[in-house]
Amino acid sequence: MIRYGTNPIAWTNDDDRTIGAHISLEQCLSDAGRIGFDGIEKGHRMPDEAEALREVLRPHGLRFISGWHSLNMLVNDIETERAILREQIALLKAHESRVCIVCETSNAIHGRDDVPLSRRPVMDEAQWARFTTMLEDLARTCADEGIDLVYHHHMGTVIQNLEEIDRLMGETGPATKLLFDTGHAFFAGFDPLELAHRHFGRVRHFHAKNVRGAVLREVVKEDTSFLEAVRRGIFTVPGDPEGAISFEPILRMAVEQGYSGWLVIEAEQDSAVRDPYHYQKMGLEALKETARSVGLDA
Repeated sequence: MIRYGTNPIAWTNDDDRTIGAHISLEQCLSDAGRIGFDGIEKGHRMPDEAEALREVLRPHGLRFISGWHSLNMLVNDIETERAILREQIALLKAHESRVCIVCETSNAIHGRDDVPLSRRPVMDEAQWARFTTMLEDLARTCADEGIDLVYHHHMGTVIQNLEEIDRLMGETGPATKLLFDTGHAFFAGFDPLELAHRHFGRVRHFHAKNVRGAVLREVVKEDTSFLEAVRRGIFTVPGDPEGAISFEPILRMAVEQGYSGWLVIEAEQDSAVRDPYHYQKMGLEALKETARSVGLDA
């Protein structure tokens, strides 16, 4: 079953909280409900307690999908990480969520304006061994609770390019799954369809994010920070004429692999410049049309 979701980051940014500071949580949830989304991921303005979260979502007909969980495996021991993860698992189980979205952030730079993307972290051999061993261990902890741990490849982090995703998938398994993010793939310099061909069998969550090609060329040339790229409008939604990604072949691959789950439009932009209601509505309509045309959503 395919369900369609969004993320509050289209309204109020989690990394640069000046973006969308003028927008209330109520406006975000009201917009998402009126647009017709089935669910929403977690943003920084949402309650952390399960029942309180349920109460703010219920009036808008929205399910809680999941939410970003920061890992710090390169600095913490496994039991510290497991204890923190169990808090997230409890929230997910309370909402019958089936995916736990994780990303290593101990040395990530995606939230730093003073560091260009060319200086993002890379791991040495000892760190790779520690990283993959601990990640698979934590993935088994999630699996024991009926939840798939899905790793979010992300600009400005240790898993960004195709080679790193290949190695991640090769050195973990079978518990570790993948969050497939079209926008972060394209921004990192490779075709998301190639990633789909290589690893869609491990995908358990899908972020449908588009990229403005003109902005991409500009920010790569200038070697900006990730946040500066976001402010300039690097990301947009499916269906935007400025977007460079073709979603049809990717969703055909999802059909071939029997994908069932969420398609989430997680496309952060400066909401003072680009109206989130307009763009999220555009994105949902385009994504639904494409999914239905290829037979992913019957």
